[in-house]
Parts: sequence; C-alpha cells; structure tokens
Amino acid sequence: MASKFHVKKGDEVVVLAGSEKGKRGKVLHVLGKKQRVVVEGVRIVKRHTRKSQQHPQGAIVEREGSLHLSRVMLASRFDDRAARRSQGAKA
Repeated sequence: MASKFHVKKGDEVVVLAGSEKGKRGKVLHVLGKKQRVVVEGVRIVKRHTRKSQQHPQGAIVEREGSLHLSRVMLASRFDDRAARRSQGAKA
C-alpha cells in the first residue's frame, strides 16, 4: 500500500533543519519506503566512480543526497507561515 506524503516529484520545497536549513529546491525523487526525498542542489555528496566508457579515468561525481521527509516543507506553505507570523508581530 502506497503512503501519502506531503511532497511529490516536481514540488518546490524549503529545508527546515540541518546544515542545509533555508535552502530551496525542486524535488527530484521521493523514496517512499525510506521516507526520504532528493532535492535539487541540496546535500551534495561526492561519489567515486569506477573506470567505464563514460569515465575512462574514473571520476569523483557530485550529486544530491537524500533528506528525511520531516526536514522539508512545501515552499508555498512555508511562505504562508512566514506571512502569518509577520502579521501577528505587528498587531
């Protein structure tokens, strides 16, 4: 049975916690069983690759790592939350 998540592929999200806090990006993959997402430009990791036809010398490739679903929020909801907070502070 597939679980329902608050984000899906293509959504713009904001990172809420960790060293990447505040960064925005588009969701590239949702890893359902692990409850993780891969966000464009966030949590860049280095992968060492073997020699192959694409990389005859081998290479160190940078790509996005995954984040837990609880660490991201839809950007539109994040902006709404910030707007509500600023209105409450003025009153």
